[in-house]
Amino acid sequence: MDIGLLIKRRLEELHLEQRDLAVAAQVTESYISQLLTRKKLPPAPARTDIYEKFGSFLKLPDGELAKLAEHQRIEELKKNLAPAKPLLKGVRELILQKCRPAQREQLRAIFAKEPFGELERLVTQKLLDVVKRVARDELDSETWLRSVARISGRSYESMRVSILEFLDADVFDLSPDNCASFLDPLIESWDIDLVSFGLEVVLNRRLNPGGTRRIEFVERDLPHPREEAGLKEFLLHQASDITEDEIAFLRSLRFRGRIPNALYYYRELQNLRDPLHFRGRAARTTRTLAAFPAPGLSNSTLNYQRAKLVEKEFQLETRKQAIRRWEGKRGRHNGKKA
Repeated sequence: MDIGLLIKRRLEELHLEQRDLAVAAQVTESYISQLLTRKKLPPAPARTDIYEKFGSFLKLPDGELAKLAEHQRIEELKKNLAPAKPLLKGVRELILQKCRPAQREQLRAIFAKEPFGELERLVTQKLLDVVKRVARDELDSETWLRSVARISGRSYESMRVSILEFLDADVFDLSPDNCASFLDPLIESWDIDLVSFGLEVVLNRRLNPGGTRRIEFVERDLPHPREEAGLKEFLLHQASDITEDEIAFLRSLRFRGRIPNALYYYRELQNLRDPLHFRGRAARTTRTLAAFPAPGLSNSTLNYQRAKLVEKEFQLETRKQAIRRWEGKRGRHNGKKA
């Protein structure tokens, strides 16, 4: 029995309402309603205490609702995992007849080996998408509909009904009638690259002046984002010895809702060049601030920055000297031992 039907029956027998059950289970009445009408799948028994509260309130044996819910979840899962029905023979044959002749037999063998497998679904779905897009664009064009009706051997009124049904169809219920009315007259041919899965669809030029459509499944680099105004200003005043790698780094910086100015990029570049900020790499020769004028800096601020840089350079040199002295002492000590 369905868990929703059992709960409904017990509520009627006990003369209770859904809101009473919601209060007892500490959930919303809307959730109870969706559960009883099968709009929501019963939750997994192992993850909730709701079935204990239901059972106690409805005076049902312990564990009965949990067992019923587990059974219902398994049945629903089986439905979702059921293999899709293959395309109707007439639909598949029409699609294959539109394929490039040199590739037709190879694809026929693949389709036969894996009925409605990934490749067949991909091709069918993309052909359907292309034709639907054309049909939707021309839906209000009486001239276009009459042209398609004439090619299909149908009346104008019959074609108006068919196009509405076709626009509601999907890859799982595509019928031979849909193919005869739209896929056949609108598609001249199609071809697929089995390496990149790029699909090329050639449309009937009498019914669609656009000609060819190409659907590609390839990895592409994103277009480079626009250069920030602050970066442009900074590069305009920057010394000529800034490297391409440094410029690429500054361009790669991203901001959300904030607009950096030229001074920001100046400081970012100094941080990038400062050897004290990195470990495990050979220290680069520190450039002086005088070589890199900072836009918008006052003289006092610039002097302060210079002093800080001199201090860092002094600290770095002191560390190097200490390391050299220690290495020298260790070398002499090892020599005496030998």
